[in-house]
Amino acid sequence: MSKKIIIDCERMKYPHTGLHSYCINLVPALQKVVHPDSEELCFFLPKEQNGAFGNDQDYLFQHSYHKLVMPSLKKFSIWHSLHQDSDYYPLKNKLPVVLTIHDINVMHNADKSAAKKKRYIQQVEKKIRRANHVAFISNFTSNDVKQYIDFTNKPNSVVYNGCTIREIYPLQTPSIKPAAPYYFTLATIMKKKNFHVLPALLVGNDRLLVIGGITASESYKQEIISIAIKYGVEKRLVFTGPVTENDKQWYMKNCEAFLFPSLTEGFGAPVVEAMYFGVPIFLSQLTSLPEIGGDVCYYFPSFEKEAMQQTVKEGLQHYKNSNAAEKIKKRAAMFSWPNAAAEYLNIYRSLY
Repeated sequence: MSKKIIIDCERMKYPHTGLHSYCINLVPALQKVVHPDSEELCFFLPKEQNGAFGNDQDYLFQHSYHKLVMPSLKKFSIWHSLHQDSDYYPLKNKLPVVLTIHDINVMHNADKSAAKKKRYIQQVEKKIRRANHVAFISNFTSNDVKQYIDFTNKPNSVVYNGCTIREIYPLQTPSIKPAAPYYFTLATIMKKKNFHVLPALLVGNDRLLVIGGITASESYKQEIISIAIKYGVEKRLVFTGPVTENDKQWYMKNCEAFLFPSLTEGFGAPVVEAMYFGVPIFLSQLTSLPEIGGDVCYYFPSFEKEAMQQTVKEGLQHYKNSNAAEKIKKRAAMFSWPNAAAEYLNIYRSLY
């Protein structure tokens, strides 16, 4: 009898986010590696995502009452939850469970109370205890979670994300085209992305700063603008809003540098995407970013204006003198969705 694997893609309810991108890139890779005669995939997702992975695929649609009472899972062999914060989880079912954990950023958020952090860890721990195998998207995330939760006798592994770029050719020029050389960054606009430190890099030059991504916090966006006004560079600040795949690739391919000063990252998918194009990349030294960027990226020693400016100046000069593009592209190739899918398939098969 064929083994049926149900994939919880609940995070697809958030379009234009890294988690949405994670689902739409991992699933097609899984579709290619499962054995067609003995393994089947079913996708548990919001009804508005019907057909997301092909009209001939098997879908089970989420309903709000499933948060309390799960649908019948008798025909399934494995449940894979693609994110630790999914609202749906078979806590009371004997079905083997694989849980992917992306981060526990809540624990590093100074705005969250100790009580909220405690409740969050308890919720994640409950899911971990129920899981038969836990996968982390980076060694950083693995080590971070293990500071709070005991993993004795709990099978676990690191499964890196892949590079989401499937190169478009020819690229079309975006409707918002920078009128001068520019730095680029891409992420949901929210405080933990730390974008407000970037306008300082426009002081003393004619560069633009192009920020792509949806705005999760309007107040934080205004903070970025206020700091740009403070430095007198607000006219060189460009917010694109959500970007299409074409526009993302165009901005990355043509930028002078990709900047990503994020404070908390479980992986940092935009970094790998920028590496694909071999551009100079400047990152914070925090959380998973040094693990992903390795020795091909440049790192801000602090977020002080002068230190950041010096890092970019020296990094761009080193990039120019060392012909670094090919080395950067080679590191991007290390992160592969087919490899991730194959690793997950091995985990599934260990639980049949």
